[in-house]
Amino acid sequence: MAKQAYVYSGTEWVPLASEVTNLTVYQTKALNQFPNRNLVINGAMQVAQRSTSVASITSSGYNTADRYRVAIATQGTWTQSVENDAPSGSGFRKSLKMLCTTADASPAAGDEISIQQNIEGQNIQQVKKGTAAAEQLTLSFWVKSNVTGTYVVNIADVDNSREVSKSYTISSSATWEYKTITFPADTTGAFDNDNALSLSLSFGLGAGSNYTSGTLQQTWAANTAANRFVGQTNLASATNNYWQITGVQLEVGDTATPFEFKPFAQDLAECQRYFYMHINGINGSELPICVGTMYSTNDFRTIIQLPVFMRTGPTISAPTGTDYFRFYRANAGDSFNSLSVVISSNSTAELTNTTEVSGTGGDAGFLRSNNASTYLGFSAEL
Repeated sequence: MAKQAYVYSGTEWVPLASEVTNLTVYQTKALNQFPNRNLVINGAMQVAQRSTSVASITSSGYNTADRYRVAIATQGTWTQSVENDAPSGSGFRKSLKMLCTTADASPAAGDEISIQQNIEGQNIQQVKKGTAAAEQLTLSFWVKSNVTGTYVVNIADVDNSREVSKSYTISSSATWEYKTITFPADTTGAFDNDNALSLSLSFGLGAGSNYTSGTLQQTWAANTAANRFVGQTNLASATNNYWQITGVQLEVGDTATPFEFKPFAQDLAECQRYFYMHINGINGSELPICVGTMYSTNDFRTIIQLPVFMRTGPTISAPTGTDYFRFYRANAGDSFNSLSVVISSNSTAELTNTTEVSGTGGDAGFLRSNNASTYLGFSAEL
C-alpha cells in the first residue's frame, strides 16, 4: 500500500503532491526531527507489565497493555490479551484484543464498554484548547474485527465537561484496516496544566440507549451522554466476537503522519510514570525484591526506589493471600501475606508489614517472593 509522504512547514504537516512507495531517507529524517508527536502512550502495544492475557473481565480497570483501560458497565464478559498479530508490513508486531466470552445481545440502557486512554493535562497543552489558536486533533490506528459495521471514538475534555465523537466503519471481517479520524478544534475551555486527567480517548465497543439515543456529537459541546456513542455496533452481541487495535496515534493537526515508533526503553519509561511492576512471580518464586529491616519487634520496613518520576505518589498493587513474601534476616525468616504503603513520593515508596513478622529491631535482611503468584506493582494511573 502506498504511503503518503509529508513535510513540516514550520506550523503544520503538509502532504507532498504525490504518493510514494517508501519515504525517502530525507523525509524520514525530517519526521524524526519532530519527535513526541503522539499524545498516546504505548500506541504499538509493546508494553504489558501486568499480564498479556486476562479473562473474565466484568469491571473497569487496567489489565494487559499499559495505559489502556477497560471501561465497562454490565455489558458482557471479556478476555483481553496482547496478541502477536498485526498488519503485515506495517512495522507493528503486537495488538490489543478484546474477545467477548459472555454475550449481552440486548444491552440495558446503562450498559457500556469501551477502551480508554487517559491523558494528563500538562502533556496536551500544545492542543491550545480554549484559545483562538486551538488545534484540530487527528487519530490514526489499525483495527480488525469479525463484526463489521459502525464504531465510535469519543474524546472527552474532563476539565470542562465537554466532548466530541466521530464514527468509523469496519468494512471487512477479520481484516486489518487503517483508519484516520480528524476531530475539530475547540476554542472553549482550556485544559488544566497539571498532572491530573484532562483528556480521555475512548474506543466504543458497545453501549445501551443512555449513550445512543441522541444524535452523534461531531462538534465540541457540553457532555450529553445520549449523543456519545450513537450508531455504535454492539460487539457484545455474541460470544467469540472480537476487536483488535494497534498503531494508535493521536496528534495535533488535520493530517495523520506516519506512526512514531519509539525505542522499547522509552515506551516502557513512559508507561512506568503511571504503573511500575517491580516484580512479577510469573517467572518463578524466590525472586529478590529488595533489602529491608526490622524497624521494631513487629514492624518490617523497606524502601523501593522507583525507576522513573511517577505521576504522583503511587499506591501499591500486590496480592493478598497466604505467604506471598518472605523476609530473611539473622538466620531466620518470616513469611507473610501482604505489604502496605507507609508513605510514597513520585520517586520512592516505603512499605511495611506489622502483623505477620517478629524479630529484633535493627535486624537487616532481604525480601523475596515466596511463590509464583507473587507480584509487586505501584500505580499512579489517571
